Amino acid sequence: MIRFLEGVLEEKEDLGVVINVQGVGYGLSCSRFTQEELPGKGETVRLLVYHHITDSDQRLFGFNNVEEKVLFEQLITVKGVGPKLGITILSGIPINELMSAIINGQAGLLSKIPGIGKKTAERIILELREKVAETSVLGEGTIKRGGGEFNNVAMEAVKALRSLGFRDKDAGEAVAKIQKEGQNTDLSGLIKQSLRVLKS
Repeated sequence: MIRFLEGVLEEKEDLGVVINVQGVGYGLSCSRFTQEELPGKGETVRLLVYHHITDSDQRLFGFNNVEEKVLFEQLITVKGVGPKLGITILSGIPINELMSAIINGQAGLLSKIPGIGKKTAERIILELREKVAETSVLGEGTIKRGGGEFNNVAMEAVKALRSLGFRDKDAGEAVAKIQKEGQNTDLSGLIKQSLRVLKS
């Protein structure tokens, strides 16, 4: 599974980019906001990646920060919202406004985004309001979940612990405890220390 790509920006396309990684050109779909934040052609870029795999296709989706990636992953869990529409939604309005619209039930604002009808907007609000409310944007590279700041490494640690069967809330609290205590913050160490907390 591809988690991120770092390489030279070859070109910008319509809601997409091509990155040259050691001679291999990777095409990634991305929101217009991610695209606007990228440097010019020939510059080195690093994007977080969501690797979407189906029986007949594989696509890469790129994100400048973890907030956008998390919201994208939440959006595509909603019935009728696939990855392509997810990128369209993220391109519609800035992420802070988008999250606010979902939390505050502003279906009218969401339905102004191309491809989003009233029913889809209402479904997004119904299914994601609580999830999005737990995630507040603090700034690039961090999210706030359950009162604590999380960086990219912490998010990956929580995902790993979740895959081991721990609840998201418990995993998040354990990771936050380890980071607050200033213990090992590399991914492997963070997971091991958090496991000790969870099993104690």
